[in-house]
Amino acid sequence: MTTGAVILVVVLLLLVLLACRMPVWLALAGSGAAGLFLLRGEKFVTSSLGAVPFDQTSTFSLTIIPMFILMGTFAVKANIAEQVFAVAQRGFRKLPGGLGISTVAACAGFAAVSGSTIGTAATMANLSVNQMRKAGYPTSLAGALVAVAGTLGAMIPPSVFLVLYAILAGESIAQMLAAGIIPGVLSAIAYMVYIGLRTRKMQLVDPAAAETDSALGEALEQARSGAAAQKLRLPFRGVVRLAILFIIIMGGIYSGIFTPTESAAVGALAAAVMLVLEFRRAGARELWIRVIDALQETARTTSMVFAIIVGSAILSLFFVVARVPQTVTDAVTSLDVPGWLILALLLAFLIPLGMALESISILVITVPLLYPVAMELGFDGIWLGILIVKLIEIGMVTPPVGINCFVVAGTAGIKSSEVFRGVWPFVVMEIGLVALFFATPSLVLWLPSLVVQ
Repeated sequence: MTTGAVILVVVLLLLVLLACRMPVWLALAGSGAAGLFLLRGEKFVTSSLGAVPFDQTSTFSLTIIPMFILMGTFAVKANIAEQVFAVAQRGFRKLPGGLGISTVAACAGFAAVSGSTIGTAATMANLSVNQMRKAGYPTSLAGALVAVAGTLGAMIPPSVFLVLYAILAGESIAQMLAAGIIPGVLSAIAYMVYIGLRTRKMQLVDPAAAETDSALGEALEQARSGAAAQKLRLPFRGVVRLAILFIIIMGGIYSGIFTPTESAAVGALAAAVMLVLEFRRAGARELWIRVIDALQETARTTSMVFAIIVGSAILSLFFVVARVPQTVTDAVTSLDVPGWLILALLLAFLIPLGMALESISILVITVPLLYPVAMELGFDGIWLGILIVKLIEIGMVTPPVGINCFVVAGTAGIKSSEVFRGVWPFVVMEIGLVALFFATPSLVLWLPSLVVQ
C-alpha cells in the first residue's frame, strides 16, 4: 500500500471513530497506531505506544497546565465570578444593554483567572442568562452572548490553549500569554458594542428594578457562603482578588520574578488562600467540600487534556513518519501565489474542522502541520498562535459540536437550538476580528515584544 493510500485510510478511520462517538483521545491514538502499523509494522507500533505517552507527558513545561486549571477551579469555588458580575452589573446598569455588557465584562474578568472557556461559560450562564431573559433579552441573544463571551477564556491569559500552543510550537510561553491580552480585550469590547447597538431599541426592564436587585441580592448572599445575612453591599473583594491573581501571573512573568510555571503555581496557591478566606466562617466541612470538588475537577480536566495530548502525539508521529508536514510545506510553498493567501486558506480550514472536532484536539493536530508551513513562509509563530486560537474559538460556538453552546443551554435550562440560532452574528464578528489581526500583526505582537526572554 502506498503512503498516500495509508494516509487516506487513517483519515477515514479517524472520521469513522469520531462518528461512532469514540472518545477523542482514543480515536486519535487508534487511527495513528493503525497508520504506523501499515507503514512500519508491529514492532515499531508497540515500541512507539510504549514510549510516546511517557515522552509527551514527562515534559516539565506541561506542569503549567494543571497549575492554571487548579487556579481556575479554586477561583470558581471562591465565588470570584459571582462577585465580579455583581460589581459589573451595578457599574453598567445605566448603559444601553447594561446587563449584557456586564455579562461580557464579568466573562473577561473571570477568564483572566480561570483560563477555562467551559468553566467561564457555565458559571456565567448560571448567573446571567435567566436575568437577561427576565430583563427582556431574547433567549437566543442571552444564551449566545454567554456562549461567545465564554470563549474569552481561550484568549485572555492565563489560557490553557495559549500555553499548549506555545509548548507544541516551541514558542515562548511568556510571549504567548502576553499576545493574548490585546486580542482578548478587543474581542470583549466588540461584544459590548454589539450588545449596546442590538438592544438600544428593545424595551428592556431596568436592571436596577426591584426584581433584578432581588436576584442580585441572592447572588451576593450566596457569595457570602451561606453565612448569616449581612448588610447588602457590593463585593469589591472579588475584583480585588481577580486583580491580585492577574498581577501574580502577568506581573510575575513580565518582571522576571517568576517563570511561567512558577507563576501558575503561585497563582494556584493564592487562589487556594482566597477560597479559605471566603469560606472561613462557613465551617470546616463546607470548606473541605469545596477544596475536594476543586481538586477532583482539576484532576478530571487535566486527565482529559493529557489524554488528548497522548492521542494526538501518536497521530502526529504517524504524520511525521508519513512525511505529511514536509509534503504539505513543499506543496504550498511551490505554489505561485502570495504567502499570505496560502496561510489564509490553511487557517480558513480550521473553521469547518472546528464544527466537527473538540477544540484541544484541533490545536494538537493542526499545529504540527500549520506551524512549519508558516515558518517556511516567513510568518511569526506567536502571531500564528493567536490566529489559530481565535479560529478555534469560533468552533466552540458553531454546530454540531459547539461545546460552549451546549454548556450554556444545559446550565441555563434553555434549548441548545436557541443558543445556536443566536450565535451567527457573533460568528461573523469573530471572523472580522480574525481578519483584523491577520492584516495588522502589530496588534498581536506589540506586547510580546516587551516581554524579557
